[in-house]
Amino acid sequence: MTDHSHTLFQPSAQSGPIDGTRRRLLLALAAAPLAGTLSLLPRRASAAASTSVIEGRNLWLYPGWESLTDDATPACLKAVDLIHETTGKLAAHGIQSVIVIAPLKARCCAENLPDGMTMSAGVAARYDAMRSHATSIGLPLVNAVEAIAGVDAAQEKYIRADYHWSGHASEAVAARVAKRLTSAGPLKGTAGAGTRLGKWNEEVRYGDLAALLPPDRKKAVGKDHFIVRTAGAAAGLVDGGPPVVQVVGNSMVQPYLGFPQKLSNAIDRTVGLTWTFGDTGPWKTLLNYLESPAFKANRPQALVWQFNEGQMMNLPSAAGQWDAASVMADDAFLDRVSKAIA
Repeated sequence: MTDHSHTLFQPSAQSGPIDGTRRRLLLALAAAPLAGTLSLLPRRASAAASTSVIEGRNLWLYPGWESLTDDATPACLKAVDLIHETTGKLAAHGIQSVIVIAPLKARCCAENLPDGMTMSAGVAARYDAMRSHATSIGLPLVNAVEAIAGVDAAQEKYIRADYHWSGHASEAVAARVAKRLTSAGPLKGTAGAGTRLGKWNEEVRYGDLAALLPPDRKKAVGKDHFIVRTAGAAAGLVDGGPPVVQVVGNSMVQPYLGFPQKLSNAIDRTVGLTWTFGDTGPWKTLLNYLESPAFKANRPQALVWQFNEGQMMNLPSAAGQWDAASVMADDAFLDRVSKAIA
């Protein structure tokens, strides 16, 4: 599977919904080329195809490969420890970190799960368990569940027949990250370099989960209304310089859904972006950035590292969960981090 990284999002060159980018996202499906959908589907989803899609109430779809009963909390806490060890290495070189874990769609939109389907007690408590553990070891972990809960009731929190959170939820989490960053102290860089946000716009297409269904069910579920920003005005005559903050993550933080733009707007600074598909995984994605010429040329003041709750139990060594090039021993991952930032 091809590994696509999108690096150095610059507010002065607004990133709008680019058709070519959306087509490339489909490579994460490892399935039929269905144009015009977003995708973050991991390897095991493509293997099971439509059988991995849960049809809920009101034509809502959920990813069936993310278990609602097997909490795997101990493995998730080990991942939090590894994240903490990694961010400690970054901090020793003057780079602060903020961690974002995108919650399960079922956690934020449980009201449309199928009748009789609920999260187990362990899964229900898992997100708070990770947050509590992060707090106890001093890891800055943003409460994305709380941020998304605050989205206006008139707006979707996750896209009905798609894996991803909505543009409004993405921006709500980005705003929470901005508060965490600015509360840690003054940001470097030039004020006035932040992204100018465009107006909300509606685009109609099939969600990525709908695209996995058989044709008759896909037609019955229908297309989604993606509410996303149009490209805003350029930042003006201010030269924002290199990114003060770098976002590293998966397609939850891609420009189409507005995360880097909102973060840049909220902190009024230039924000860089490195994102890859879900198959690459958060560990290799971070290495992609730290081992890149962009990092060597400019070390940011802060790094925002984004994960998915449904993959938190998978460490770098989780063979079968990441593409082959992304699997490595946990110690090898830390060694590469140390070498990259030395």
